[in-house]
Parts: sequence; structure tokens; C-alpha cells
Amino acid sequence: MTNRRGRPRDPEADKAILQAALELFIEGGVEGTSIEQIAKRAGVGKLTVYRRWDSKEAVIAAAIEFARDEIPEPSPADYLDLPVTELVERALPGLAEAVADPRLRAMVARVFGSSVSHPELLASYWESYVAPRRRLARALLERAQADGTVAADADRDVLIDMMVGGMLFRLLQPEPLDATAARRYLESLYRAIGLLA
Repeated sequence: MTNRRGRPRDPEADKAILQAALELFIEGGVEGTSIEQIAKRAGVGKLTVYRRWDSKEAVIAAAIEFARDEIPEPSPADYLDLPVTELVERALPGLAEAVADPRLRAMVARVFGSSVSHPELLASYWESYVAPRRRLARALLERAQADGTVAADADRDVLIDMMVGGMLFRLLQPEPLDATAARRYLESLYRAIGLLA
């Protein structure tokens, strides 16, 4: 993102631009998205977009990060009082809804599909979307190991890869999951890891 002087930025315009960029990226990938299309869909001028980002790739990368905010995740404060299994149980309904959302499935497919031609998008996706979830999962697993629900000598990175890999495999299958099936799958996955009783 470019940091330029001028009038104060309008948060509503930012949100509209990012939403438009995300929608266009999901619909047509990087090649099917342009600054002109983003501006038109967001209801702003092209100059408004260019004042914030230097390229369509930069806008799309920011839109991917913006999408992360729509996926629920526990607050770090939750770790202090709740057992891990209860924390995971509370997070399940929102996570299942997110996994069942066709926009997430389409976004993940588009990001992976763009990884060779636009590696900066995959890097942005990893940095702003995957890495924060890995840190959260690591904290949960550390707590679960301390509580004895996950083996103390288990490799946390391997367990995280199992969770993420399992979900990606499900997201990219031809038949999408609905929220009920997503919850059942998540329960089975987390139970196998030791994060649910």
C-alpha cells in the first residue's frame, strides 16, 4: 500500500474498494481484474484507488488480507480462562460457517491458481492469512500439550500442517461442504489432533 499525503482517507471508500477487488479477483482471477473495474464496482474514481495502491496486485493483496477479518478467531484473552477444548468448541460454529462460504473456497482456489504467475499474492496470502492462523494454532496446541490432551512430544508444526492440509483438501474438492458437514469435519479433525474431547 502506498502512503501518500493529501486528504484524509475515507474508511468507507477503502472498504468498498477492497470488497470490489476481492469480488473481482474471485470472479476472474488477477488477469480478469483491473483498477478500472475495481473503481467502477466500488463507486469511486480510478484516482481514488491509485492514491491508495500502486497496482491491481497490491489492491488484491490488501483485499485478501481484508477477507481475513471475516473469519472468526478467538481472542488471545480467551486463552487465559477457558480450557482449549471449550475454546475450540465455542469457535466451531463460526469456523464451520466460514469454511462453508463459497467465497472462501473460491478465494483459496484463485490464490493458489495465481501462485506461479503472481507469487506476491501467495506471499501476501501466507503473511496475512495463513501465518496468523498458524500462530493461533501453535498457541492452542501448546496449551493442549500443557493440559495433556495433545502428546507432549508431538511436533506442533506437523499437527498444524495436518489441520491446514485437511481443510484445504476439503475446500478444494468438487463438492463443497455445507455448514453442518463442515462442522462435523472440523470436529473429527480437531478430535484426532486432541483439541476436542
